Amino acid sequence: MTRIVVIGGGSAGTGAATNAIQFDRSLDVTLITEFEDIAYSPCGIPYVFGRDIKKFDGLFLQPLEFYSEMGINLKTETVVEVIDMDKRAVYTTNGEEYPFDKLILCTGWEYEIPNLANVDLEGIIFIKNIRRAMEIDGRLDNVKQAVVWQAKPLGVELIEALPHRDIETHLVDSGSWLMSEFADADMMELLQNHLVNDLGVKMHFGTDLMGFSGEDGKLTSVQTSDGDIDADMAFLVAPMKPSTKLAKSIGIKTGSTGAIIVDNHMKTNVDEVYAAGACVETMHGLLDIPVNLIQGTYAYTQGRLAGVNVAGGDESYSPVYVPWALGSKVQVGGALISETLAKATGMPYIIGKAIGITAARYHPSVEPMHVKLLADPKSKKLIGGQLAGGEGVKERADFLAFAIRKETTLIELATMENVYSPPIGALVEPIAAAAKNALANI
Repeated sequence: MTRIVVIGGGSAGTGAATNAIQFDRSLDVTLITEFEDIAYSPCGIPYVFGRDIKKFDGLFLQPLEFYSEMGINLKTETVVEVIDMDKRAVYTTNGEEYPFDKLILCTGWEYEIPNLANVDLEGIIFIKNIRRAMEIDGRLDNVKQAVVWQAKPLGVELIEALPHRDIETHLVDSGSWLMSEFADADMMELLQNHLVNDLGVKMHFGTDLMGFSGEDGKLTSVQTSDGDIDADMAFLVAPMKPSTKLAKSIGIKTGSTGAIIVDNHMKTNVDEVYAAGACVETMHGLLDIPVNLIQGTYAYTQGRLAGVNVAGGDESYSPVYVPWALGSKVQVGGALISETLAKATGMPYIIGKAIGITAARYHPSVEPMHVKLLADPKSKKLIGGQLAGGEGVKERADFLAFAIRKETTLIELATMENVYSPPIGALVEPIAAAAKNALANI
C-alpha cells in the first residue's frame, strides 16, 4: 500500500488528499494540519463580518467526519516539525511519526509581521484562521472605530464589510488608490467612491503605518505618518510570504518569488515530493515569469492536480493569466496585465475604454459596466483588461483571461457575438465597445 502524506489542510491540501484517494482507493492518505479545521473558505470571512453571509457554518465545505469516512487519516491541531527524507517520515512536535512513500507540501503562507511598537496589543488582528475569526466576530458589536492597513484585496473586502456593523472604518495605505500595486486608478474610482460616499469609509492614502498605542494591553489608537487614529480594533493586511521552512529543510528549491519551484505536474526537485497552493510559484503565461499571486484562485486546482498525479495520474498545470474580481454592490476585476503593471515592466500597449451597461437600458436591473482593455500595438492581441460596475464583472474577467490565453485580437473582440436579453445582457457588449474604441484610436 502506497503511503501519501499531505501537510496542510487548506484548499490545496484538502484538494490533494481527497483527489488522491478518489483516484486510487488503495492509497493510505494522511492529511496533517496545525489548525482545528480543514476545507473552509477563509475568503468568506469578511462577508460574515459584514453579514452578507449570516453564519460561519456556510464557509465549511464538509464536516471533518466526511473526510474520515472517505478514508483519509486526518490529523488536526498537529504541527510537523521535521521531515526525514532518509527514513521517509515526518515527525510532529508531539513526537508522532508518519511514514510516507510520497509527500505533498501544501504549507500555504504566513504573514510578515511589521516591526512596529505595540504590535502585540489586544485588538490588533491578522485574519487567517476561521476559529480566531469567529472570536473576532463576537467582539465586533462592541467596536466603534476600526483601522484597516493596506488596500490589498482582503483589505478592500474588510473596509466594505465593517461599515455594515456600524463601525467607523479607516483605511491606511501608502499607495494613492485601492490596490495600487496592480490595479489602475481610473478603474478603482467607481468602487472607491462607493466606499467613501455610500459607506462612509475614511481613506488615508499616501500614509504610512507607524505604530500603535494602548491602555491596559488593549489598542486605543493607530499611529500613522498623518497623525493618530482612535481605534478599538486594527486589521493588518500585512504582506503574505510563502511558508517554505519545511521545504527548504529537505533541499527543495525556491524561486525569485520566495515560493517553491514546481514543474507542470506540481513536482519539486526532490524525488516523490510535490507541492501546491500558496507555497508555490506559478508561471505567468504572458510575461513568462514566475508569480505568487491571488492564491485562493489557484490553490484547489493545484492541489487537485498534485493529488491526481501523486496517485498515478498524468495531468498538467498551465501557465496563469490571473483573472481577479471583488466587491458586492460595486464590483471590480480584470485579468493582468493592467496599465500599472505594463508601465512598470516597460511593456508597450494601446488602450480602449468604454462605459456600457449590464442589461437593457429600460430594465430595472441595469447597471453601468466600465471596461478598459490593453493590447499589443503591433499584433493587436489582448494583453490585459479591467472592469468596474455591476453584476457580471467576474464572468467578464474570466473571459478576458481566457481571451488573452488564446491570443485573441482586438478585431476579434470588436466583432464578438454576445447575448441580448433584457435582464442580463445589453444590445452592445461593453468589451466589444472597448475593443472598437481601441481600434479607432490607432
